[in-house]
Amino acid sequence: MKDKIIVITGASSGNGEAAARHLAERGAVVVLAARREDRINALRDELIAAGYRAQALPTDVADKVQVRQTVDAVVEEYGRIDVIINNAGVMPLAPLEQLKTDEWDHMIDVNLKGTLYGIAAALPHMQRQKSGHIINVSSVYGHKMGPDATVYCATKFAVRALSEGLRQEVKPYNIRTTIISPGLVATELLDHISDTTIQAQTREFATQVAIPPDSFARMVAFAINEPENVDVNEILFRPTAQPI
Repeated sequence: MKDKIIVITGASSGNGEAAARHLAERGAVVVLAARREDRINALRDELIAAGYRAQALPTDVADKVQVRQTVDAVVEEYGRIDVIINNAGVMPLAPLEQLKTDEWDHMIDVNLKGTLYGIAAALPHMQRQKSGHIINVSSVYGHKMGPDATVYCATKFAVRALSEGLRQEVKPYNIRTTIISPGLVATELLDHISDTTIQAQTREFATQVAIPPDSFARMVAFAINEPENVDVNEILFRPTAQPI
């Protein structure tokens, strides 16, 4: 972990923010990439004030040019990128019959294309280095279908599929790949649900069982901390009380 250069998308809140804190405390250089510049700047300043190393680069993962520029800037400054955590995601749950096609597009743009753009930005550098670690965030909903979550599930199933294909393709370059599939974690994902009934029901369930984001951060650290010849390919975890 110490001195690794780690780019984290969606670092302005929730799992990304927790991972940034956890990894910085363990000696990594964390690069905070997210749209909300004020949030990542505040987190960067907080980490630096505590004696850790952090950088903030405003990034919209739905824009492949911005993602590439972020990663290229990191490599230009530090000479390499050791880990990219493609964490940014949205979850506007709704039944298909509501035909919220704008929300479908947004999920595909962020959850799926955003992950692909992160891979596209980091992969050439890692191939050149003959080292690196790509961590893609799926979900329990990338393993199980849930009511009113059809499109979200589709994006997260797709993240798992592309991650497995990536794993098979990067063996010649000594690159490691990990899929992390969280269950119900207390983050801002529920804020994305525009259907007020579904949001209220999900919030009530989350109040009962959700676990804190540092659970996600520990999973990330575990995968990174394994020796270079150990490739932790997938971690699926849930609250103990979560049945699905």
